[in-house]
Amino acid sequence: MTAFTISIAGFPIRIEALHESTRHFCRDYLCEQAPVLSVHIEQSDLDRERVKSDRELVREGLAPVSISDASLETLAVYRKIAAALLEKDVLLFHGSVMAYEGKAYLFTAVSGTGKTTHCRLWLSQIPGTYVLNGDKPLLRIEKDRVLACGTPWQGKEHYGRNEILPLEAICLLTRDSVNHIEPLSFHDALPALIAQSNRPSEPEALLHTLGLTERLGRLTRLYRLGCNMEPEAALVSFHAMCGEKQV
Repeated sequence: MTAFTISIAGFPIRIEALHESTRHFCRDYLCEQAPVLSVHIEQSDLDRERVKSDRELVREGLAPVSISDASLETLAVYRKIAAALLEKDVLLFHGSVMAYEGKAYLFTAVSGTGKTTHCRLWLSQIPGTYVLNGDKPLLRIEKDRVLACGTPWQGKEHYGRNEILPLEAICLLTRDSVNHIEPLSFHDALPALIAQSNRPSEPEALLHTLGLTERLGRLTRLYRLGCNMEPEAALVSFHAMCGEKQV
């Protein structure tokens, strides 16, 4: 057993883990502050993660693969952190967050659409941009703004930074042969926002998540981007979302 405290979305959280590798995984977020929340991991949590992973692979027509307990623990920790932070109005969201001049811009889409590729185009085409979180950021929903928060859970590419930035816009990414972007109404965006939000199974927590997702959509500018994988796609989304005329 190893115990340590990390600061995520501005909240110090005590982690009681089984594997020292989990502390190393969270090394960029370690802090000495007094925790306001705590997460405790047991072997049964890892066993549940293994069953869940196997079920998802079978659902996709793939054979189960061997995953170490240490890797499963990182998943279990994040799942419990997300559940604990709901009471602080923090939402776990599936997407990639780009940063530019102190503001955050989130791209989300169904898996395989090209979020990572589009973010790489931003990096190559737009000087000064970087990835705040490449896969599963936390979004802190406040009264009049949303904050995008870096976490150690950054996706396979390990794109991310330990920063918290105001979220300016969310863009729903779709594939198209011609690059184009349009503002999206809250009504039209809401189903996709719900689909990309982490949805707990407990009724009360799910209801709170749906409320947070609605607030997210009403507090943030929304767009739909039809794009190919050419460099121009990044410039099209950048100009619309950031209001820049040239790079």
